[in-house]
Amino acid sequence: MESEIARIRQKILTEYEAAQRGLLGFASGTARHDFITARTENIGVLHEELIGFVGPDQAMAIVANTIWSPADQGVISE
Repeated sequence: MESEIARIRQKILTEYEAAQRGLLGFASGTARHDFITARTENIGVLHEELIGFVGPDQAMAIVANTIWSPADQGVISE
């Protein structure tokens, strides 16, 4: 199960990075929107896969921790 979760986390990260590049890329208008929408929909599908392994709360935590740093999540370490 851990290897499956690791595989899903990597795919989530890949999709998120692709969406980020889409925001900064040269495409514009509908093409850019469609590309980013597809990436975020893929992350949603992967999130659903995670729910099957670890439940909804842990799945959301895994997604958040995969794509956002603690500072992005509003977590401040002292």
